[in-house]
Amino acid sequence: MPVPITDLPVAQRPRERLSSLGPQALNDGELLALLLGQGRRGENAVELAFALLTAFGGVGGLASARPEELLRQPGVGVAKAAAIAAAFQLAARARAGTQAPVPLLRAGDVAREAAPLFAGARVERLLVLICDARNRPRQRVFVAEGAIDEVAVPVREILNTVLRHDGRAFALAHNHPSGDPTPSPDDRRASTLLAVAARTVGLRFLDHVVLAGENWRRAAPFEDAFP
Repeated sequence: MPVPITDLPVAQRPRERLSSLGPQALNDGELLALLLGQGRRGENAVELAFALLTAFGGVGGLASARPEELLRQPGVGVAKAAAIAAAFQLAARARAGTQAPVPLLRAGDVAREAAPLFAGARVERLLVLICDARNRPRQRVFVAEGAIDEVAVPVREILNTVLRHDGRAFALAHNHPSGDPTPSPDDRRASTLLAVAARTVGLRFLDHVVLAGENWRRAAPFEDAFP
């Protein structure tokens, strides 16, 4: 029979340990147990947390798990899956937000800025890096998600997103989960179309890169892009 967390000695309960020792003193399972709040039949929250970490191969695998994958795990409902996904997304945004904004001066800068936000992604996603007048990123917004190797480029939504956040310039990044960063003809056509549309509303389209793991390629072979 599992021992409920409330029946554990106070010094072994994750919440009390965090309060007295700080979050750095807790192991991965204990931290995850605090997110879960409750366990499942036959297991307390800590035991469920370690079962999830084992199922996904550790924190890294759990961080990249999609909500629907989490929901397949016994004892994980919509609320638990949402809490896990939200916690990892907040962590990713916190890491990005603590760095001083560095101007995007070349395509490699776009790839460097965008790559951490695609870690573990298994479907194509389209990211807009919204910049100020000096090409410094101010906001990072995902505007589309699709099946593997198939994501549309919603031109109007991209421009509206940049204008809504008071951007002056912007760059695009999307991933190829297939592992091949080579831009498709559609990627290049969409880049050219977006460059023209951006000029009509007074925005600068900086570049468009395609990411595949640690590799990337440009998808914006037009004169307005970075040299």
